[in-house]
Amino acid sequence: MSHASPMAELINLRQVRKRKARAEKDAAAEANRRKHGRSGAEIRATGAERERETARLDGHLLDGHRLDGPAKDPAEDEPES
Repeated sequence: MSHASPMAELINLRQVRKRKARAEKDAAAEANRRKHGRSGAEIRATGAERERETARLDGHLLDGHRLDGPAKDPAEDEPES
């Protein structure tokens, strides 16, 4: 005779606590993004504005020199292979 008794589902309390903590942390992060964050469009607009301003200012340089020294060549910043 087979005695089939329904068994309760086993759960790992450590995993449940971690899952709950992770969900709370994610909710807090989402709230902070809403409160302090900027949209992707705002970030791109700021970057584009900064690039335009840099280009405008660089266009006013005399003989390619800045007040603090010669203008840097962007190719100099690339790592050598």
